[in-house]
Amino acid sequence: MATFTHHDIHSQSKKVIYQVYVFFKKLSTMENLSAEFFKKTQKITAEACGISERSIQNIVAEVKKYENDDTLTPRSLFVSPRKSYKRKKVMIDIDDFNVDVVRRTVHEFYDQGKYPTSQKICESMRKKINFEGSKSSVQRILRSLNFKYKKCCNGRKFLMERNDIVALRNTFLRKMCNLRSSGYTRPVIYLDETWVNQNHSRNHIWQNDMDSEGFKVPAGKGGRLILCHAGAAKFGFICGSKLIFWSKNDGDYHSQMNSQIFHDWFQNMLQLLDEPCVIVMDNAPYHSVLVENVPKSNTKKSDVRKWLSEKGIDFSPTETLAELREKVKMAKPREKRYQLDELAYQMGHEVIRLPPYHCQYNPIELIWAQVKGEVATKNTTFKIADVEKLMHEAIDAVTTENWEKSVRHAEQLQNKDFEKEGFRDCILEPIILTIDPNCSSSEDEDHL
Repeated sequence: MATFTHHDIHSQSKKVIYQVYVFFKKLSTMENLSAEFFKKTQKITAEACGISERSIQNIVAEVKKYENDDTLTPRSLFVSPRKSYKRKKVMIDIDDFNVDVVRRTVHEFYDQGKYPTSQKICESMRKKINFEGSKSSVQRILRSLNFKYKKCCNGRKFLMERNDIVALRNTFLRKMCNLRSSGYTRPVIYLDETWVNQNHSRNHIWQNDMDSEGFKVPAGKGGRLILCHAGAAKFGFICGSKLIFWSKNDGDYHSQMNSQIFHDWFQNMLQLLDEPCVIVMDNAPYHSVLVENVPKSNTKKSDVRKWLSEKGIDFSPTETLAELREKVKMAKPREKRYQLDELAYQMGHEVIRLPPYHCQYNPIELIWAQVKGEVATKNTTFKIADVEKLMHEAIDAVTTENWEKSVRHAEQLQNKDFEKEGFRDCILEPIILTIDPNCSSSEDEDHL
């Protein structure tokens, strides 16, 4: 009978094979067979089961090991090969701070004149933030941050950041650095939203070996509280601009804040300012409602016709939707105008938009970390009402000095990155990219 030594033998199969082996051993004794049969029991078992004699010896050795080791249980008698093997985690959900680490890691490679690869980035992240994901996890994160692997004219591939994001970052950094260098004295207001879960607590506490002491944190995240606030280094949080409300579900907090809620809060916040200010905020959808709604790629033909008529643009009733879309492209404003920017301008303020995926330039992120840390330390009841009370106390405990320190840190990052942008530009300028003919040249696929 042929034997198959290249196949893995699972625990259930090992159990059956061992029972066959025991049967032959008993048979040699009961039937008074020759001693030679008893000596060849393993060989006969191997032939009967279609495996190698060496495999039989290994299975018998596992049983003997169990008999001589008191720590082993019957369940662990036979082990399937590679049963304990664990695939590396696929991690794509990382917080805003660690997203910044990924982006900065890529930039550091270029600043040092080195090519960033997924493996090198993964190794660097493990050292910096104890990243537990795999190389494929890094690739997914890079794609989510709109990095692309592009080929230059000599066939060498480069990890490139999307051009529009680089341009928006340069524009933001130039505006902020120019404001400071020109002796600008008006306050710079930073605003943002965050959340705190009902069961938010410290990740590690001292406990005994039996885990019989310490707080019993309920399973899951519990309810969620959404927080919206604004502040500046000059005076800290804006008094009266705090907004806290309960979330209806545990999804992304951005889905709980709509444009109307934020518009009302933003308008109230502007009225609390005593002097003209510069307001810095990100490009969340509810921050970016346009003054004029331009038809999108999924807009109905009747609505496209209505928009063209309101603009006084002639079109024929026989023209197709594709032809009408081309007229929309020619007529739509070249620059986007946002409702909140116009509202702030009318009240004497200026709005500067953060570039996408660059929350590290907003010092309020450090304030949020301080607030959440206070809540985690004092949250012992895990009741939503108590967590809300702790949030109010943590926010009131933030001082002007905390704001000054956070703003100083963000400004140092901005100045440092602005200096590096010119250096990176010199590095990447000689790289001639080959354009993928299958790739759309449009940078804004949502709008026509």
